[in-house]
Amino acid sequence: MMTRIHKPALMRRLFELACRYSGQELSYTKMLGQLQDAGNTVTLAHYLDLLGGAGMVRGLPKYAGDVARRRASSPKLQVLNTALMTAQSGLTLDEAKRDREFWGRLVESAVGAHLANAALSGSCELHYWRDGNHEVAFVVTAGRSLTAIEVKSGRSRGVHAGIAEFTKAFAPTRSLLVGGDGIAVAEFLAEPAEHWIATPAASHSPA
Repeated sequence: MMTRIHKPALMRRLFELACRYSGQELSYTKMLGQLQDAGNTVTLAHYLDLLGGAGMVRGLPKYAGDVARRRASSPKLQVLNTALMTAQSGLTLDEAKRDREFWGRLVESAVGAHLANAALSGSCELHYWRDGNHEVAFVVTAGRSLTAIEVKSGRSRGVHAGIAEFTKAFAPTRSLLVGGDGIAVAEFLAEPAEHWIATPAASHSPA
């Protein structure tokens, strides 16, 4: 409320874009191309920070070994309430479930919103991770605890390559699979985020 918004139309379109692309990594340059505005990446990053502080949408940074690399990364867009995502989709519940790509992003965004709201309260820090074709949906740090979380909207088969590669690189305290053959999404959302990330001793491995 105390910040002057010089381009309110740009901020509004950025909010709409972030809701449509929740659960996806999108560079600031690509955002500018879609928004067709004469703004710059610094303005977009600032507006995303403001929208996050207002409890609407966030841009999650990429997890890396140093802070400078995190700041230079493309953000992963994340709604803080999935109603902001579904309200703009125009889909009924049945239609959303039949659209496998949308449903997958919706499930991942629900898990992400749960974690992102905990991060806003100061309980943890939230990132995503990608290296080539390998990715981890969410990386959560809380003190010395490092938790890697993969999300699946349906049954999953075989080894989760993203988790395996992340484990080789960073040796997380624990790894979780939410959905699929892992922790049920409803069970994960029923507990506060701290339940899954706060105790390093209790490790859960992906199925």
